[in-house]
Amino acid sequence: MITLTPDEVRNRFGRLFSERFLVMVDRAAGAAEILETCRARGPVEWDAMNRRRAGGAIDSCSVDGSTLRIRTRLGRFPVRFGPAEARSGGQALEAVEMDGDEVVTSWAGIAGAGVGIAACLPQAPGVIRAEYPDEADLSVGGARANRVRIVSPVYEKVTFGIDDTDTEAGGATWVLALQCAAACPVEDVHLLGMRLVQLNPAVPNKTTNCVGSALVYAVRPGKIGELEEFVSSFVREHSLSPDAGIAVRSGIVHPGGADAMRRVKTEILTRAEAEDEAERLNVRFIDQNRGKGRIGALGALLWADEGPEAAGLYGEDL
Repeated sequence: MITLTPDEVRNRFGRLFSERFLVMVDRAAGAAEILETCRARGPVEWDAMNRRRAGGAIDSCSVDGSTLRIRTRLGRFPVRFGPAEARSGGQALEAVEMDGDEVVTSWAGIAGAGVGIAACLPQAPGVIRAEYPDEADLSVGGARANRVRIVSPVYEKVTFGIDDTDTEAGGATWVLALQCAAACPVEDVHLLGMRLVQLNPAVPNKTTNCVGSALVYAVRPGKIGELEEFVSSFVREHSLSPDAGIAVRSGIVHPGGADAMRRVKTEILTRAEAEDEAERLNVRFIDQNRGKGRIGALGALLWADEGPEAAGLYGEDL
């Protein structure tokens, strides 16, 4: 086994193109989510198609700009790996395994895809070290096949839904949410995204547009409580409304959430109904007012991982 730090990988191969590598783990669901950001979109699109074709630990892949998001299972799985063709992928994720407070992802690549997993990805910010089976795996390009184990810190995924921080006289929840994200002082926390979620516009008791906001973070496990306290305090101090709601959930998988997602966009829910749904879905409220904002906060949280359709009416897409 040959072990190299990201700096040693960079010294050996030169500076390449990976700009982020981050793995979040949902132990309860036996799942993980890997985020990779590249300097360009083309490589991550090719990687996504080939990794999905190869199978292994991967459940799904999606591309957003030059960022690749992979949903995986925890464990080691057989792959259909080889030169890219109908039955195999030229790059594969063989395993996602826990090792204390680290997570180890095992990769295989051939030809240019071998350069990607052996020389490019191991030097990304977020990697602790790369472990190569032998010297042959450090000879990249041409027709060669390569394997590597990439070790990185374990993160958890934490999602917040926020709603009803404004009044008819002023304020905007999406502005407050972005201000909250920008002001966060907690270390070992990465903002992954912010989303505006269109809720049911037929709700009579609203300001105008009936839109909630979601914040999604990758958080080191020991920092989750500190992050929750900051978000709760910030919203409480800056909200103009006494009805502000804040929902939070840790985890990647939201089992059984599809019906609730539909209902927040198509029905007029009571606060009690939203609280019942939240308890069923392992969502907690961390506001102190128990106001009607909890309804929209739950809705924003549930739609946080969706695409542009989160911003539309139910059934709308681009």
